Amino acid sequence: MIQHAARSTAVTQSEPEVNRSPHQSEEQTFLDLGVSRAIVDALKDQNIVHPFPIQALTLPVALKHHDIIGQAKTGTGKTLGFGIPMLEDVLGPDEPGWDDLPSRAQGKPQGLVLEPTRELADQVAHELTLAASRRRVRIAQFSGGHSYDPQLSSLNRGVEIVVGTPGRILDLIARNALDLSCIRVAVLDEADEMLDLGFLDDVNEIFSHLPSQRQTMLFSATMPTAVVALARTYMQHPTHIRVDDHSGQETVTTMKHLAYLTHPLNKEEVLARILQARGRGLTIIFTHTKRTAGTLASGLRHRGFAVGALHGDLSQGVRERALRAFRHGKIDVLVATDVAARGIDVENVTHVVNYETPKDEKEYIHRVGRTGRAGAAGIAITFVAWDELVRWLMIDRHLNLGIGRPEETYHTSAKLLTDLDIPEDAQGTLPRSAQIREGLSAEKIHHERPSRVHRSRKQSAGKGHRTHVSRAQGQRSTGRGTEDASGASRTRSADSTQNTSRRRQRRRRHV
Repeated sequence: MIQHAARSTAVTQSEPEVNRSPHQSEEQTFLDLGVSRAIVDALKDQNIVHPFPIQALTLPVALKHHDIIGQAKTGTGKTLGFGIPMLEDVLGPDEPGWDDLPSRAQGKPQGLVLEPTRELADQVAHELTLAASRRRVRIAQFSGGHSYDPQLSSLNRGVEIVVGTPGRILDLIARNALDLSCIRVAVLDEADEMLDLGFLDDVNEIFSHLPSQRQTMLFSATMPTAVVALARTYMQHPTHIRVDDHSGQETVTTMKHLAYLTHPLNKEEVLARILQARGRGLTIIFTHTKRTAGTLASGLRHRGFAVGALHGDLSQGVRERALRAFRHGKIDVLVATDVAARGIDVENVTHVVNYETPKDEKEYIHRVGRTGRAGAAGIAITFVAWDELVRWLMIDRHLNLGIGRPEETYHTSAKLLTDLDIPEDAQGTLPRSAQIREGLSAEKIHHERPSRVHRSRKQSAGKGHRTHVSRAQGQRSTGRGTEDASGASRTRSADSTQNTSRRRQRRRRHV
């Protein structure tokens, strides 16, 4: 164990321990840690010079091709922790060493990153692309909700790093379009979510297509013992790196935590006052269900707030529009289910509101991690119903938040106004003079061109017959939680066959 006044960092491994000081994140640069000049310069272009603790501890180990289990809270730079070693280990066209690769390996993926959600896959692919901007490495993002044609075309041209969700990766493998036999580095990001919440079968199937000689890294904010034991089945003598804050808690210490015992019929009124707090920036509100997210977003919109919704019943284009509008400041309130908790990386988020109490401390960490990122200040607010009180007390005790039993609070409570610096004359609707955001309608939806598969289905459908449309283009619902829309693709053929059979039976009865 390495102790330091600012934070404690644990590095454990099955081989002799290598001592590294947390001071590296403050004193050293990426170049000092052995990162190549091309990547260092690309990061400098983005004003990234000094590594965060998880990066400073991970890079010396990962650059030596050791397997790693990396644990750090959300917003501390895990992406570059695995992205830089991956970029260092792959070769792009015409780079030194490219001609030495076997001809069958040239243009085949050398790096694979698996993400639990589309939004997170988009974000990680974007960050890797920036880090590789001075290299010739080609990076592609494959997830549901996007047309197959561009993805198939990019594979035909050649890709060095693939970032994707399990469902779409398996679809491309089944089409014989994606060959993973040349993978050098494989990463499971948000590994606890990937392995613990229903993606184990998909991950096992994907890993069965990987070569046995590879580097494997897992990164997540939390890593329960059972998941670590499971993850090690994919790894050889992994090094476990953990970065905590100075108090040993798993939450961001610069964050202010508040909880209110609220009545379900009064929560929206309380929330309307919170959204009028002085100095409030971008705000994310988390709900348990898609229905609650949609209903709450509609209600807040009628109250004059610039709000968008993000949940699994929305098409990919609508979800991306909401995120773009949020990032660009056209809306300042985003109502989301937990499917978005892992994928949102937006600057200037000052408030996170748990509209319902999270199910456990793990979910609380991931939700409130949207604010207070990289040491910035933030406010986390949790609404607690009477039947959620025991659950909240367990979260409070486990994370040592020091709140205890929340005070019963209504929209008229003076404590609410004082805690959050809300004007005393704030009402349940936003004054017209304060409605200055452009709104969601100011952001256009980017429609995907349908793939050949979808077009051929439409063309082959007879007149008067209902056309089968991929669920990836619209609503979806799975019983496994946060899976990408392509996760349902393996059941489409069977569903389509059953629907065709039913239509034929109905026509026979009419004859």
